[in-house]
Amino acid sequence: MPELPELTVIREVLERRVVGARIARAELALPHGALVVRDLTGGTGVNGLIDARLTAIQRRGKYLIFHLDAAPDRPRYLIVNPKLTGRLHLCAPATRRPARTCLVLGLDQGDDLRYVDDKRMGQVYLSAQPPERAGLPDFGALGPEPFDLDAAGFAAALKPFQGEIKGVLTRGEAVAGIGNAYVDEILWAAGLNPFRKRSSLSAAEIRRLFEAMQQTLAAATENVRQEMGENIHLKPRDFLSVHLRGGQPCPRCGAPIAELTANQRVTSFCRTCQPGGLVKGMPTGTPAAPRP
Repeated sequence: MPELPELTVIREVLERRVVGARIARAELALPHGALVVRDLTGGTGVNGLIDARLTAIQRRGKYLIFHLDAAPDRPRYLIVNPKLTGRLHLCAPATRRPARTCLVLGLDQGDDLRYVDDKRMGQVYLSAQPPERAGLPDFGALGPEPFDLDAAGFAAALKPFQGEIKGVLTRGEAVAGIGNAYVDEILWAAGLNPFRKRSSLSAAEIRRLFEAMQQTLAAATENVRQEMGENIHLKPRDFLSVHLRGGQPCPRCGAPIAELTANQRVTSFCRTCQPGGLVKGMPTGTPAAPRP
């Protein structure tokens, strides 16, 4: 799933490469596009995008929002929520299309901008209204952005939420833009067990978590910026310390990294560096197979 670091860099690349371009052609790639693209305008579908100009690109949480200069009866916003498997491609029109291509926008500056989704889990919305007024599921419940918070604001954002700290941080209602991978990295950096209850964290631990969040996301964004380059369809994560590294030595203490699976979500952490979080003597979740 693209998270804040990847989407930040994708937005930067697209801002350089496509803002100001006009959409010369728009193609709903069937059958996959019909399951992913949602026209909230009740209008002409993707044909309503033709001749619109891309004027700005915004990231909010794990959404990318394309602002369009279009007629009042046409979509004014293209809102992409890639979820687990969606990704954007910026490429020459002659580039071979992946099998699960859903939407193709041909730009007058010569590139194709494509949305591809291997499992068709994401959504692309065409809207006449900005996303906060378009009735998108979950968008209105998004919490503040991580870099808009100070330590006190972060503590206040967490306070209303109960349950395990990993679940709180991945929901997006407390803090927007962080998903499964980077929550594992943040909690490892903070030395906090992902299964600790939010209410069990001391003020000092919440401050440590805030600092780890800021540092981890900033460093990850720079790593993605260097490794992704202009290739926005890539998802470079070789630099991660613990996520999906089960069985490998912890970079900090050398103990094997543990992996547990619950609700189809893998949690990677170090039992030595991140103690606690036990429920009736056993960690929450089902052990995942060690990775080589």
